[in-house]
Amino acid sequence: MKRDWRRVVRQAISRNDHRSVVAGAIAGLGGAIAIGVMELFSFAAHYPLAVIPFATSIVLVIGSPDVEPAQPRALIGGHLISALVGLAVLKLTGPQAWAAAAAVGLAILAMYVTGTFHPPAGINPLLVVSGNLPSTFLLAPVLAGALLLTAFCYVWHRGVRRQPWPRRWW
Repeated sequence: MKRDWRRVVRQAISRNDHRSVVAGAIAGLGGAIAIGVMELFSFAAHYPLAVIPFATSIVLVIGSPDVEPAQPRALIGGHLISALVGLAVLKLTGPQAWAAAAAVGLAILAMYVTGTFHPPAGINPLLVVSGNLPSTFLLAPVLAGALLLTAFCYVWHRGVRRQPWPRRWW
């Protein structure tokens, strides 16, 4: 059965506040641009995009910029700490499946303890351990990507959305 997509879109807009639809469209555009830039960096750095752990961070920071896990301390610190945990576990155990699972659990604990809880960063230790990634992964793409994403979000929220971000830097 063929659907009239224009009618479906009109119904969706009428069910939602017009502002939320516009905000969602702007967030979607920001996310698409950020992913596109990330794709370019992954090509230049010779890392496949699947190994660069920022897609869900983009969704969080662009779509819910006011929540605590979307602030720079959590975004940057969460990615760094979880990658460090993954590297430490990899060094101690090697690339074992059980070790990847343990590294994710330890990264969650480390993020809580340090006040850097950023749920999307939970993929870092899994990538590090299961992919047997080198320690350079911490600098590029993790640190470089987190800093670039923070800068992108700052420009996006202040320049495009005309709203303050972040609530606090650290």
